[in-house]
Amino acid sequence: MTKDDINALFSTWNAALASGDPDRVTALYAPDAVLLPTVSNQVRHNHTEIRDYFVAFLAKHPQGVITESNTRHLADDLASNSGVYTFTFGDGAQVTARFSYLYKKNDGQWQIIEHHSSAMPEAINGDDEHP
Repeated sequence: MTKDDINALFSTWNAALASGDPDRVTALYAPDAVLLPTVSNQVRHNHTEIRDYFVAFLAKHPQGVITESNTRHLADDLASNSGVYTFTFGDGAQVTARFSYLYKKNDGQWQIIEHHSSAMPEAINGDDEHP
């Protein structure tokens, strides 16, 4: 698996966000995946909880752009990507966050098994706070 292949997994996830379909997004996560989301204090541990998060998040019409990506092919069935991305929402608001994805190949399909996303703690570009 190349760096481009690993980055393509984010593109697939971002396209699922653009679809507005929480089931399409949730399907990219393993059934026992862990999601530490950007705009929720609740850790999500399964498809029901992950889907619940994306119902609310997708209502904001998010689209992400990676500004820093650090990919690693860890094993035949394991890969990671961590860095920084910025989400722009339908109302024009933006949030820049750190992210990490851990992917595992299950039955020939790459799935997210861990996803952490947290807003940057310091203001960027002179902003006093993040949305």
